[in-house]
Amino acid sequence: MAGTDIGLPPTSAPARVLRVRGGMAAARPDDDILAEETPIALEYNGISHATMLATPADLEDFAIGFSLTEGIIDDARDVRDIEARVSEDGVVLELTIASACAARLKERRRALSGRTGCGLCGVETLPEVLRDIPPVPAGASISARAVLGAMRAMRERQPLHALTGATHAAGWARADGTLVLVREDVGRHNALDKLIGALARRPDGAATDMAAAVDAAAPARYGIIVVSSRASFEMVQKTAAAGVGVLAAVSAPTALARRLADRLNIALLGFMRDDDTTLYAHEERISA
Repeated sequence: MAGTDIGLPPTSAPARVLRVRGGMAAARPDDDILAEETPIALEYNGISHATMLATPADLEDFAIGFSLTEGIIDDARDVRDIEARVSEDGVVLELTIASACAARLKERRRALSGRTGCGLCGVETLPEVLRDIPPVPAGASISARAVLGAMRAMRERQPLHALTGATHAAGWARADGTLVLVREDVGRHNALDKLIGALARRPDGAATDMAAAVDAAAPARYGIIVVSSRASFEMVQKTAAAGVGVLAAVSAPTALARRLADRLNIALLGFMRDDDTTLYAHEERISA
């Protein structure tokens, strides 16, 4: 991603706060740090598509991951270039994508023109919300101990959350539970998109923090995705789009997420606490 003269906005900002403990206010204000929430607009071949509020870090990962999970591109190689344009209002990510993908996006936008939206990233009907994603292929089972270990490891790999207490994380681990990659964001969906974007960029070596840890013998689909949030249907759908067969969340899934995980052949785990978890779908993918 090309740089800019003024650089990306900061990911956090200082603040003066008054702390109340035991019902009593402190004698004087204290210093604190807050996570930033920045408008990030995505443009494809010069056409505006969506604006998200996100943490202004790992934006190339975000652009590619969002494009993949929204079905705008089919492969990271469909993105020819990404430029970041920074202003006082936020960041515009200008993506140049393959002509076939751009034509498909224009057709989709044309079909939606003049209709009232449901508020889900420019989609209108239920079939568009629940996109036709193929089920994840069956694979070798992964131990519950490995999934729990990956979640515990991710808690130690969230520096922005440690600083601000206001961000979510998504991580990818090998089948043995070794945590390889973590991405953070104020939005749980954004964090997962960033993670998926980084995974998709792996073949060309662009994701340098993964290069030494992941190779062709350990493709993403054989691993585990862990998230620091609940599991909505969108989190399941994004996991399936990445081709990963295990999704583990700190909190519970929704009923729609469970049904979708069942259809897409994804092992869905929730309530990850210490050595405990609950399996909601495809328990055959998880061993004792």
